[in-house]
Amino acid sequence: MRGVLFEWDIQNMQQKDSWLLPDGIEEILPEDARHLESLRHKLLELFACWGYDLVIPPFIDFLDSLLTGSGHDLDLQTFKLTDQITGKMLGVRADMTPQVARMDAHNLKHDWPTRLCYVGTILHTLGDPLEKTRSPMQIGAELYGHAGKESDVEVIRLMLEMLAITGLLNVHLDLGHVGIYRALSRQAGLTAHQEGELFDVLQRKARPELAELMESYTIANDLKAMFLKLPELNGGLETIDKARAVFVKADEDVKQALANLEAIAGQLTSRFPSLPISFDLAELRGYHYHTGVVFAAFVPCVGREIARGGRYDNIGAVFGRARPATGFSADLKLLSVLSKQSFQVEQRELIFAPYSDDAELNEKVRDLRAQRQAVVQQLSGQTGSAREQGCTSILEKENQNWVVKPLASATAPGVALLPASLQS
Repeated sequence: MRGVLFEWDIQNMQQKDSWLLPDGIEEILPEDARHLESLRHKLLELFACWGYDLVIPPFIDFLDSLLTGSGHDLDLQTFKLTDQITGKMLGVRADMTPQVARMDAHNLKHDWPTRLCYVGTILHTLGDPLEKTRSPMQIGAELYGHAGKESDVEVIRLMLEMLAITGLLNVHLDLGHVGIYRALSRQAGLTAHQEGELFDVLQRKARPELAELMESYTIANDLKAMFLKLPELNGGLETIDKARAVFVKADEDVKQALANLEAIAGQLTSRFPSLPISFDLAELRGYHYHTGVVFAAFVPCVGREIARGGRYDNIGAVFGRARPATGFSADLKLLSVLSKQSFQVEQRELIFAPYSDDAELNEKVRDLRAQRQAVVQQLSGQTGSAREQGCTSILEKENQNWVVKPLASATAPGVALLPASLQS
């Protein structure tokens, strides 16, 4: 008897909690799903108008492919499993960028610039500290085969256009350049351990620790001074002039990176005069992945970036073809939520058709659906009125013809399941 009760308790608990989802995994209900799908369509149309072709990477891939280039930073974020057919390790994609780079390098093999875009769910083992989600819907665009600042400007412009279509206001752009830190590290002759140690301190903006590290490193005092000044090099356009003074004794690579950053900012300012642009030369997001300019978009109502990107040259080398590359990505689910806050969501037009074998009615329903109008047809014996089902209009027979009427003007007050013409 005790065993039976114990089994009943387990079954009862399973039934009680069967609706729960894993932490950081969300489901999207009809109204939000419609809005998200509408936004997805608009953004892909935007990308297509800029010449970006849609690709669809696989949800599961060989782990080595997923951990190429940017993938090494995503190792802890990637769910891993064993392929029962080959015995090799597979991973659930945590970022689609390496997969898209493989398509450019291995499948397309163009000599000219290639523009690709993508959208799809990715999966993370850990959620974002602020958003908590572990299943973002990544949307992005990548431009391969051009190493100049013009391609960086193009993808940033496309990102800004994407945010404009989303309806976001007061967008702020943050620019950095990982090439500055890379060049300073080479000039200082830092070991791989020292470079990683210093990178961690700079990311946390831990100035006391930075000072201690500089004391412990056997490098030139001029270079120590440059590293110590890096966290202070943030702000508006004046940051570039401050940086020139700080890096006066730096190698030419540092000065070229700074000039590249200034030129990109100048082109963006000429196209978007009212766009707030700030600089942070100690911002090293994606350091092990990016090779040049990095950028991120912010809005006041969100405590983290809503879109980000940068240059990541040579990622395709492991796939047999090194190509310069630049691009950006965002979480479509986050953009959809922010878009709903920016726009008043229009009520969906939904027509209610009564249950009937009337051939003319059924033909009318077919015609309306062929015109891309939404029609829900009553089922025999169902409960719920047209209004309760979210309908805004109803099909009624008038002068031997089936016509669409607003619910407010329907014959039956309160709109029952059947319109007045079919009620006994």
